[in-house]
Parts: sequence; C-alpha cells; structure tokens
Amino acid sequence: MVTPVPGAMLPPVLTLEIIAALVLVEALVLVLLHRWRGWGVAPRLILPRLLAGLALMLALRAALLQAGWPEISLWLSLAGLAHLLDLWRSWPRGRP
Repeated sequence: MVTPVPGAMLPPVLTLEIIAALVLVEALVLVLLHRWRGWGVAPRLILPRLLAGLALMLALRAALLQAGWPEISLWLSLAGLAHLLDLWRSWPRGRP
C-alpha cells in the first residue's frame, strides 16, 4: 500500500483519481461544446491526447497501489496506442 507523504494534503492515489476525474469532465465539456456550438477542436483530434494522458495516470495509480505487471502494462499499452493514434492523425500528409 502507499505510505502517506508527510505534509501532503491528499494521498497520492486520491490526487490521481481527482485529476483523472477532471480529465474526464474536460473531455465531456470539449465534446459537448464542439457538438452543440461548433467551438473548439474536433473530438477526433483531442480525445486521443486526453486518453493517452489518462491512461498514463491510471498506470501510475496501478503502480502506486502495487498492482501486478499485467494491469500496469495494459494501461501503458493503451497510452502508447492512443499516442500513436494522435501522431498518425496530426502528422502532415503529402509533401512538406
């Protein structure tokens, strides 16, 4: 289990869970703003970036909770795939 950090306001795992929840709220707001008002970046461009970051946070959470390597590897693999999707979609096509 994770030992408390002296002087920390919140335990590390709880801090990660709060940040992950905020990322999910951010994704929902961005998707709804784009759908309802046409504002912001298209969800197909922003969601892979948010997913990669979220998966990295969940991998760190799993490591802090001393989960087994399969769970940590799953989150890291998901982060890597989301990052590759983001790169593929944002890579310029054709000649420079």
